[in-house]
Amino acid sequence: MNIITLPSTLILSLLLAVGLLFFVRASTKERLQSLELIGKQDENTLINQLQEYFQTRSYRVAAVDRKQNQVIFEGFVKPSWFLAIFLSTLSAIGILCLSLVMSYLFPKLMWLFFGMIGISPMSGIFYWKKAGKLEKVILKLSNQDNKPYDSSKITVIAHRDELLGLQKKLQLKQID
Repeated sequence: MNIITLPSTLILSLLLAVGLLFFVRASTKERLQSLELIGKQDENTLINQLQEYFQTRSYRVAAVDRKQNQVIFEGFVKPSWFLAIFLSTLSAIGILCLSLVMSYLFPKLMWLFFGMIGISPMSGIFYWKKAGKLEKVILKLSNQDNKPYDSSKITVIAHRDELLGLQKKLQLKQID
């Protein structure tokens, strides 16, 4: 092999390993968003629909602030088996690639490098421990100014996937 090929391949493999570490870490990152939605229902009907929706999603009412017209829901979000296995598999492939390069550079330590593949399930365990958490959904309701009484504005602070599901299920439109 060319004298420059192995060191450059090692540098690229190390960069990919760093990217893999950041990817595993980002799998547990909170993705909260605030979204203003408008519903065609009156406020009481919308509150009942929202409460029913979140109860079906295993959330419960944690607090009600009548002064700010705000409701806080809490629910435990379970980690995904698929994602835990996927992250472990990606880690195993990444460590295997790095081990191949390292075994060419240091042939006497080849078994040590290939033995490092055994730590790849740690990424799945890391995800599993960090992803299972108690999440909050904050709702603020208010009647629209200059709009009919059968229209309600709602501000929701929640995980972005939860916002998409809420929007689709209750046919709420996003305010631009």
